[in-house]
Amino acid sequence: MRQSPSTTEAAHDAGRSRQWLTGQAHGPGVDRDRLLEVGAAMAAVTAAAAEREPVAVSSAPVGVDPGTPIVKPLPPALLRPLDTNAEMHWSAMAGQGHVVPNDRFFVRNHTVTPHLDATTWRLRLFGDGLRGAPTRDNPVEFDLQELRRLPAEEHTALLECAGNGRRYFAEQQGEPTPGVDWGLGSVGVARWRGVPLGTVLRLAGLRDDAVDVMPEGLDPDYVTGGVNLGRVRRPLPVAKALDDVLLAYEMNGEPLPADHGFPVRVVVPGWVGISSIKWVGPIEVATTALFSPWNTRFYRMFGPGHPADGTVLTTQPVRSAFELAWDARVPAGAEVLLTGRSWSGNGPIERVEVDTGDGWRPADLVAEDRGGAWQRWTVRWRPPTTGRHTLRARATDRTGAGQPDRAAPNDLAYLFDAVVAHPVTAC
Repeated sequence: MRQSPSTTEAAHDAGRSRQWLTGQAHGPGVDRDRLLEVGAAMAAVTAAAAEREPVAVSSAPVGVDPGTPIVKPLPPALLRPLDTNAEMHWSAMAGQGHVVPNDRFFVRNHTVTPHLDATTWRLRLFGDGLRGAPTRDNPVEFDLQELRRLPAEEHTALLECAGNGRRYFAEQQGEPTPGVDWGLGSVGVARWRGVPLGTVLRLAGLRDDAVDVMPEGLDPDYVTGGVNLGRVRRPLPVAKALDDVLLAYEMNGEPLPADHGFPVRVVVPGWVGISSIKWVGPIEVATTALFSPWNTRFYRMFGPGHPADGTVLTTQPVRSAFELAWDARVPAGAEVLLTGRSWSGNGPIERVEVDTGDGWRPADLVAEDRGGAWQRWTVRWRPPTTGRHTLRARATDRTGAGQPDRAAPNDLAYLFDAVVAHPVTAC
């Protein structure tokens, strides 16, 4: 079901942006005057963009080993390490089912994966949006066993980093790409099981006049440019929190792995991945708008064509990927079954086309995926000659949105949606 305006990320952020710019901010976002100056000085685009994009912690937090930002193994056949992150290799999804197995699900860390004790972990809700206005020091608390005793739900949902596909701004369009150098592998679908956030909010005493909810992670503070911005956190409107947001404690039938939010994470379907806070601990509930650096300073679109305060990141665009190694070797003259997946933040995929060098033709869609979080597809190809070939795939979603030949640029290289040229060699 399509979300109402009160639950869409674009509508929420547009309203919050106006409040932030007029000084109606509750919580540390970013200095408005400084950001407006940065926006006016577009000659320093790359430097300003690099400052805004959370790439990696600039200095290791006390007690954290910077050499081990990710806990799970990173087999080269499954994952590509990127500083504190790891990108899924699409070739690792060939022959897999609808969901991404936990061992190859991408990892997006702003700092490092924390080691948390499930027996001492607590979900702590506070703020004037709850009856009695509990404080951060005296919150309403739930432990893991209490959450597990509540009625559970399971959602099959797609999570995707806003920077997915960033490397192709440079490789295909010759444009600078500050930030994590993602290919198309910072995306994944999993079965998330847990308790609806709305259930917990109501048990905690949600007030009728509550406006925003802001989950906060328990990973180390994020430091950039010598400034400590605290833990990763990003607000949601109450309408969205009560709609389909999950406090998940299982992933694909197993307890959440450490790198994916153990013991509990937030899963926010349809919004950019930064909203799905991992290792959630405190949750602020307020009767006024909430702000943080992660919805004012980061995860906005800056540059030509955008206002100085940036443009909201709307729903994720349409994307397509081949389940094939980059620059793969294929047999010339023999039939090859090409497989891939397409997805969109607007909803289900309706059509996929593939070009192997002789024009666009429809791909066959896997019937069991219709209407799902993403769409698997296949197409048969017989490479006519030895040598280099370029494969391209493009999809159209249920709203009619598709993939252009060139993505609209922005300083932080977010939301790349163009058709990706995938090289292969026939031999």
